[in-house]
Amino acid sequence: MSPPGEAPAPPPDVVAQVRAALTEDIGSGDLTAALVPAAQRARATLVSREAAVLCGRPWFEQVFRELDPGITVTWQAAEGAALGARSTVCTLEGPARALLTGERTALNFLQTLSATATATRRYVEAVADTPVRILDTRKTIPGLRLAQKYAVRVGGATNHRIGLWDAILVKENHIVAAGSITAAVRTARERSPGVLLQVEVETVEQAAEAFAAGADRLLLDNFPLARLRAAVELRAARAPRTGLEASGGITLDNIREVAATGVDFISIGDITKNLHAVDLSLRFTFAGGH
Repeated sequence: MSPPGEAPAPPPDVVAQVRAALTEDIGSGDLTAALVPAAQRARATLVSREAAVLCGRPWFEQVFRELDPGITVTWQAAEGAALGARSTVCTLEGPARALLTGERTALNFLQTLSATATATRRYVEAVADTPVRILDTRKTIPGLRLAQKYAVRVGGATNHRIGLWDAILVKENHIVAAGSITAAVRTARERSPGVLLQVEVETVEQAAEAFAAGADRLLLDNFPLARLRAAVELRAARAPRTGLEASGGITLDNIREVAATGVDFISIGDITKNLHAVDLSLRFTFAGGH
């Protein structure tokens, strides 16, 4: 995997997400950690059992910061770094009770966000020598939208719209309700001038209407390769400044063929919804109380 660039700034809701996750897990108190003497200290080593892209350090650190500011975390890998199997990621030291209480929540964040970054990096590298940009979608884990969008950036891809408020995507049901692509685009321009306006199309004929209506970008939904090439040719003739995004049925096995058609963007829902949690293990050693 490629070396990381500078990690993006984490989203503003890290603290709120961590506090909600800890409340969910701890409730009225960690009954099991209470079995450990209050004065006992521990050291823990975080190990990656498989190759991955590290993502989620701000959430991991915040978990232990919330539980006990005396816990220290020393990282051996940067955010966005490529981890090898059996590599040491970080070490932690501090009160044993707090370390044990935070273990699962911290790992949940790190394993999930590293999974998104790892999958994203694979798709980005698959088209690295082309002008195509990989995009995410809104198919995210509820409550973790900004976290997963951050992980996508760590993986080297680009965020699509964050939600329903920052861009317009006219889909099949919107078109039916509005009466036509042309009517939907016209109304969208009137109500939300200056906002990115994208239309999802399923045929070349619909693409032609969307080009004529003045959409900023077309989402070519489940187009076979021949139809993608036809849409690219039509764009060149009728609306050369309109962006083209391919989506649906795209895998690591066929993404290069899709990129070669001449589209500008490829959106991948799998990078945020079909996740393989990275196998990370936190190994403890305990010191005597004092």
